[in-house]
Amino acid sequence: MTAERIGRIRAALERELAPTQLDIVDDSAKHAGHAGAREGGHFRVRLVSQAFRGKNAIERHRLVFAAVSGLMGRDIHALNIDAKTPEEIS
Repeated sequence: MTAERIGRIRAALERELAPTQLDIVDDSAKHAGHAGAREGGHFRVRLVSQAFRGKNAIERHRLVFAAVSGLMGRDIHALNIDAKTPEEIS
């Protein structure tokens, strides 16, 4: 199930934000027993995209959440986001 969820998250982010780097980690085991965790997993994403140019942290997070909005509550319960531009990692 985790691999399927990660695949759906990856597809949504790639389709909407065209990241040049994308790492997705399932942190669900760290939150076992947490209320709401049964509906979806806890994930950490690190992505680098030109779509974040000129955007502050809140705007970047909004872009990521918009990209995965259809997965929230079903595949994703919580999402930790590290969003950078290519220049920020050079």
